[in-house]
Amino acid sequence: MTNCVAKQRTIQKEVSLTGVGLHTGKEVTITFKPAPENYGYAFIRVDLEGSPVIEADANYVVNTQRGTNLEKRGVKIQTSEHVLAALVGMEVDNCMIELNASEPPIMDGSSKFFVKAIEKAGIQEQEADREEYVVDEVISYTDEETGSEITIIPADEYQVTTMVDFGTKVLGTQNASLKHLSDFKDEIADSRTFSFLHEIEMLLEHGLIKGGDLNNAIVYVDKELSDETMQRLRHAFKKDKISVKPNGILDNLTLHHPNEAARHKLLDVIGDLALVGTRIRGKVIANKPGHSINTQFAKKLSKIIKIEKRNKIPKFDLSKTPVKDVNAIMDMLPHRPPFLLVDKILELSEKHVVGLKNVTMNEPFFVGHFPGAPVMPGVLIVEAMAQTGGILALSTVPDPENYLTFFMKINNVKFKQQVNPGDTLVFNLELITPIRRGIVHMQGNAYANDKLVTEAELMAQIVKTKNN
Repeated sequence: MTNCVAKQRTIQKEVSLTGVGLHTGKEVTITFKPAPENYGYAFIRVDLEGSPVIEADANYVVNTQRGTNLEKRGVKIQTSEHVLAALVGMEVDNCMIELNASEPPIMDGSSKFFVKAIEKAGIQEQEADREEYVVDEVISYTDEETGSEITIIPADEYQVTTMVDFGTKVLGTQNASLKHLSDFKDEIADSRTFSFLHEIEMLLEHGLIKGGDLNNAIVYVDKELSDETMQRLRHAFKKDKISVKPNGILDNLTLHHPNEAARHKLLDVIGDLALVGTRIRGKVIANKPGHSINTQFAKKLSKIIKIEKRNKIPKFDLSKTPVKDVNAIMDMLPHRPPFLLVDKILELSEKHVVGLKNVTMNEPFFVGHFPGAPVMPGVLIVEAMAQTGGILALSTVPDPENYLTFFMKINNVKFKQQVNPGDTLVFNLELITPIRRGIVHMQGNAYANDKLVTEAELMAQIVKTKNN
């Protein structure tokens, strides 16, 4: 389900960083720019004709070797994850990311410099509500070949735990957890990418790590260092001397955290799951994560969210104490049984109302409407929606008992499912435009059995009765 919990955020002003692309070795400038509401994240290749846009979308993932690489209509973005992790970690919802090359600068191999840039730009709250996917059941994805598994379970906020096991003496099992997104900056952002010596050797041989130097990757030495390898590393990293520290890493840098590798894997998970395109409220548990499984899981989650959005089935707590019971409804509405078609009001705000009707075989209309196969008439479902909407309209005046609500217009009515005896109908009406001069314009949806049964656009007017 999706839920709106806070306002969307972008950055206040644009900010740029320049560095070297890890795989291309070319100097590149990245510019973060404010973006409008509901924009999300998108990369813009300003070095190409027409400045093509590649949205941060799991469906554009084409390759996950040495990073999460996106491609749209032949235009590529390499290693997107550290930038996206910084934006999620700083709780920025909308941002344009301009690049004058195919990959962002590697900086120190973490998200730290991107986080600092976002802080420098400042955060701007926007008008629109932030949409959040609230996890209400366990969702898992397993890669049978690697044994990697990602699971997401219900939680009060977005949390991530990573468990990594590289099966080497120098780097065995490590775990890392992020309990609050607000801790990302201090606990996760500075965790740098890492590699094993055997991988570095292979990358150097194939010319695939042109921008790498010993300041932007932790190198775990998982094999004996030969003189030839030493020489090649000294040349590649432009160092006179290279040695291995007692903890099994090259002497280029000092670890920021004992479990920096697991924390960086957590950073990658956050960056890759940004490709879902929606904020998440749930706990992610990633066992042996990697860009391949992260992005496969992002695709799965994205698909589930799209299906739920398409079916438009919000979750309502039918057991909670109603805002208005049937007596309170009759105090506001002029309708009475058998024409009163709302039993309870579950939610009521300035902009929306949720009502409920239990449909029973005792309804008077079933006597004459398809007696052998009772179906609630569609026009009465619309009438029930209108009565629920009448509660929203009349709640805006101090003396609702002195007003009546009249239909002005009904548009775009669709009947999608039958409603039968035993069904519980839930009506959700939301204002399309603010109420002006007593005119109420609403979108109404009726649900039963976890399905949308009827939808309609309703316009009504509240009018003071003549005897008042």
